[in-house]
Amino acid sequence: MGNNDMNLSINGIAPYQAFDGLNELKIALADFMHQVMGGSVEFDPSNMVLTSGATPAIEILSFCLADQGNAFLVPTPFYPGFDRDVRWRPGIDLIPVHCRSTDNFNLNITALEQAFSQARKRGVKVRGILISNPSNPVGNILTPEMLFSLLDFAEDKNIHIIADEVFAGSTYGSEEFVSIAEVLDSEYIDKSRVHIIYGLSKDLAIAGFRVGVIYSHNKTVLDAAKKMSRFATISAPTQRIVTSMLSDKRFIQEYIDTNRHRIRRVHDEFVDCLTKLGIKCAKSSAGMFCWADMSGLIKPYSEKGELELWEKFMSVAKINITPGSACHCIEPGWFRICFTTISFEEIPLVIERIRKVVKTCKSSS
Repeated sequence: MGNNDMNLSINGIAPYQAFDGLNELKIALADFMHQVMGGSVEFDPSNMVLTSGATPAIEILSFCLADQGNAFLVPTPFYPGFDRDVRWRPGIDLIPVHCRSTDNFNLNITALEQAFSQARKRGVKVRGILISNPSNPVGNILTPEMLFSLLDFAEDKNIHIIADEVFAGSTYGSEEFVSIAEVLDSEYIDKSRVHIIYGLSKDLAIAGFRVGVIYSHNKTVLDAAKKMSRFATISAPTQRIVTSMLSDKRFIQEYIDTNRHRIRRVHDEFVDCLTKLGIKCAKSSAGMFCWADMSGLIKPYSEKGELELWEKFMSVAKINITPGSACHCIEPGWFRICFTTISFEEIPLVIERIRKVVKTCKSSS
């Protein structure tokens, strides 16, 4: 922390601070997001509201954009936490837009159109689209063409887009990540419809610090979010420490490069080992997980069979993985496996435990 930094003295951390975040941290985060996203887009600190993690950021945006009983369209499979963040207190429904393994679970506008039309027939008011890009749990990345199509769709339906980009810096594949903020630079686009969620729990691996960001060009949304951030304020010591950390540009660049290298190394080895066991994974380019197809190991081919396999992983292998049904995946047998919780040297141990489950399933069938 240092003895000479007044910001980290008792006078710098003990008094009340702005509830929507210190301006110094907003400036540092804007620079970090610019750096993480390849230096292709600039972020304006005045368009930021800081929150204690990405979870309250999503919840606050839900309160700002929709009323209880309204709905968001969400491409599947999606991050299980969205159910908690959007449904629990805001009372907003999530309408799954089902994507298929035949297309590597990539989103298409036809599926969005169908989900929107069906919701209207049921009398449900759709207020927005909630996307994670890079995707959690698949790890694929939306193309610039799809981002433009999403913006056109939102404009046509008069709805908003919430883009969760918390894995923007955790890329390792051949696909290049493009933030929706970069696409917004086009002149004809209504920027007020797009709201970005970001945080430091994933890309900087400081989940315990609880640092999240709402980024929006919509003044009405920002004003409301600033008031609601009173209930999700980042502590002053955390803000001062993170500001100091992010200001060390050399360290940050070394960290980003090292982190991406380690994720790529573990991902490639882990997926290769799974393939040798007969378990294929969806093509991915980002995130800390792989989306593994274990449909051949479940019996019956249903959610029931999937959950029974999950219980086997818990009891036999002592491994906890996320069943696809928790991510609203329409195809049984897919699982999210987080590989960044282990070191490269621990991969053989984990694979051997998975092998036991595979052997048990094959012998029983």
